[in-house]
Amino acid sequence: MPELPLINQAPKKAKRRAGGGGEGSSNVFSMFEQSQIQEYKEAFTIIDQNRDGIISKDDLRDVLASLGQLNVKNEELEAMIKEASGPINFTVFLTMFGEKLKGADPEDVIVSAFKVLDPEGTGSIKKEFLAELLTTQCDRFSAEEMKNLFAAFPPDVAGNVDYKNICYVITHGEEKEE
Repeated sequence: MPELPLINQAPKKAKRRAGGGGEGSSNVFSMFEQSQIQEYKEAFTIIDQNRDGIISKDDLRDVLASLGQLNVKNEELEAMIKEASGPINFTVFLTMFGEKLKGADPEDVIVSAFKVLDPEGTGSIKKEFLAELLTTQCDRFSAEEMKNLFAAFPPDVAGNVDYKNICYVITHGEEKEE
């Protein structure tokens, strides 16, 4: 049985044309790197069990069964199919993933939010200050979440956390290669 490829990369930010342009006018393929598109194509091919170029309820039932999920209710399959506005060909499939993955704000928006906390414009903030904010404001981080954050983004020797790297990982799913 073929394995589904791990698809945990956020879409790359689509380039905006000067002068705006509507939401629907952008090309879905410009949202992803070529390697990501290839991974999605492989996943689409695995899900499209009857190879007709459209993912149907039967395709979903078959692929879920091949992954050990037997007895999936018809209503569940119909709900999955209804997430698309029409037949699910590869372009619609890619668009659906793009919409699901763009839950995070664009990188520049997140960086701008951090810049409010960095009046000197250093690109980093003190670990203690970040910890205080994240554990006392809004959706408070637990001690475990703070431990995980600082394990993933360790402060430098001066106790500063590189928030630009955090923003990059939030929006791209992996660290920049230096």
